Amino acid sequence: MNQNYITGFHHIGLKCADIEKSIAMYEALGMREVMRWGEGEKLVVMLDIGDGGRIELFANGSDDFSPNGKWIHFAVKVTDTVAAYRKALEIGFTSQMEPAVVPLATKPQPTPIHIAFVCGPDGEQVEFFREA
Repeated sequence: MNQNYITGFHHIGLKCADIEKSIAMYEALGMREVMRWGEGEKLVVMLDIGDGGRIELFANGSDDFSPNGKWIHFAVKVTDTVAAYRKALEIGFTSQMEPAVVPLATKPQPTPIHIAFVCGPDGEQVEFFREA
């Protein structure tokens, strides 16, 4: 019997130079804090991204966790790519890629997706993703 133990996305971790700024920006984008532990330089905060998946923010972002100090990007499912992108820019995220429809070269036929990318306060990339 082939058993699959993976049931879905849980979280991705990000080291933050200013954790309070990151918390405020991600909450303003619509995420909500679900738990926190530690204090000061050891503070860790988990934010729900809307469907039970989470990002885990670590204070005192230094390079002792990984060579680049952050993730490459994480994608969140959205109902309106343009609206999510505009909201992010209003909050203080910076543009990485304006909203676009991109045909993924899937088989048997291409799958159009609506995507946009922004950068957060530590240079991390966030992708807004909607299948057409």
